[in-house]
This record gives sequence, C-alpha cells and structure tokens, in this order.
Amino acid sequence: GSRRASGPRRAHREGRKDRLNRVGLTASLLEREAIRYTPAGVPIVGLKLSHRSVQREAGTDRTVEMEISAIAADRMALRIDRIALGTGLKLEGFLAPRRRNVKALVLHVTDFELDPTVERTA
Repeated sequence: GSRRASGPRRAHREGRKDRLNRVGLTASLLEREAIRYTPAGVPIVGLKLSHRSVQREAGTDRTVEMEISAIAADRMALRIDRIALGTGLKLEGFLAPRRRNVKALVLHVTDFELDPTVERTA
C-alpha cells in the first residue's frame, strides 16, 4: 500500500485551514476608533491595547510593556464599542496582516471579557 503523510507535513501539503494561530492577551483598552461598516454592512472597530506583564524567559524574568493594534468585527465590535477606555480586558483572537501586502500585524479579536485584575490605563 501507499504511505500517506500525517501530522504537520500532511496538513501543509493539503493546505488545511486549521493551522495554529491563536493569541490570548490581557490588556487595557487604550484607544478606540469610531465604529465603521464594511460595504457588506459588518461593523468594524479599530483598537489600541496596552499590555504589561512579567514573563519568564531563559531562566530570568522579563518585563514586557507594549501597545498593540487590534480590530474587532461584527458582534465583537458592537460589544467592545460600549467598553470604557482604560478598562482591563482578557482577549482572544488571531494575528493577521493589517492589509494585503503589508507585513505589520494586527490582533483580530474573536472574544473578550472584562478583567478587573488588569491595571487600568488613564
């Protein structure tokens, strides 16, 4: 019989769409653009998030402070549009290029919840 590839090589060869691209992040809502709508009527809102944490790397603590651009669409856009700036959030999503042929990444928020343990920003 013929041998069939399995695992990552098979997935790559078959062009499967279930490749891993998941992000979990706690952050505060730093900026929010005005909600806009795609030509198909889907609400979109652009966000700027502020993250601060201490991560363990190579046996030592590393302080991570960053701002990250994000986007929320459809129901997530409508939900996050009601959240006050500075609110702490626990977000889930995936990374994708900001636009075609642009290498800068943006977090696409697929779910979030309020997280009172996140330090509020001004």
